[in-house]
Amino acid sequence: MNQSGVPSVQNSGKVAISYTSSRASIIFDIKALLKGKVLVANVLPVFAGFWLALYFTGSSFSDNWGIFWLTMIGSTMIIAGALVINNWYDVDIDTVMDRTKHRPTVTGNFSLKAVLWTGIILTVLGFILMFFTRFEAVIYSFIGWFTYVVLYTMWSKRRYTLNTVIGSISGAVTPMIGWTAIDSGFHIVPIIMFLILFIFQMPHTFAVAMKKCEEYRAAKVAMLPVVHGFDMTKRQMVVYIACLLPLPFYLGSLGTTFVVIATIMNIGWLVVSIYGLFTKNDLKWAHVMFLYSVNYITLLFLLMIVVTLPVFQ
Repeated sequence: MNQSGVPSVQNSGKVAISYTSSRASIIFDIKALLKGKVLVANVLPVFAGFWLALYFTGSSFSDNWGIFWLTMIGSTMIIAGALVINNWYDVDIDTVMDRTKHRPTVTGNFSLKAVLWTGIILTVLGFILMFFTRFEAVIYSFIGWFTYVVLYTMWSKRRYTLNTVIGSISGAVTPMIGWTAIDSGFHIVPIIMFLILFIFQMPHTFAVAMKKCEEYRAAKVAMLPVVHGFDMTKRQMVVYIACLLPLPFYLGSLGTTFVVIATIMNIGWLVVSIYGLFTKNDLKWAHVMFLYSVNYITLLFLLMIVVTLPVFQ
């Protein structure tokens, strides 16, 4: 501050930089707490399920605008609540692993009590909104939340290699939530969407577990590569990806374009996975598998939406 009592340009600049840095830090902590990328990856299938339910029931998007927002906001809050509670419960593991040691629960930027209450409040508010849709959507929302928070996070993650199978259920119900907000889930399309997501998550998660194998070992998390090694993990990845091959053909109602592109993507992933049986550089291959899996599921669900766009024009 100069003699006139007015902050100097130099000091004002420092204050501005400090404020900007603080705001960026808070945003980073919130994104880390909500697991931003994971949250978005789970919300996309909810939207796809909702969109395809409108398509196959011949319903108008404009007539279901209110239900759409209730479903998307409600499901997002429930998923976010589950992810936040996972952060709260896994703070001891996150402290050990390099990939998670910058989360605000580890750094202490957010208190564990505040994090727990945030997770609970998000969950409760999400379910309140979902109750204004259809009860079946509430049921699938609860299945996803309970499976992830209780059966995966609190029970199986540290004990059994089957934790991946259990955790995959929570991610796989997301299109069922979107679909059942409009119509009954007893339809081949949402069931196949569920199966695609369930099977996809196995090789995807195994690829992550291979990349971070030593971190999981240090944290004593019972991931398949840690307990049974890379060779068994790679063989299981091939089997799971092969199981994806017939699924696009059950979605023939989405058109030939979808079936052809989805099949090409499946074959490509299978080829890459088989190559892994012979590679010498397991970690480099696991990274390629991870990248393929992320792009695979994103493009596949976007394709489901794109091929049905003309109906709503």
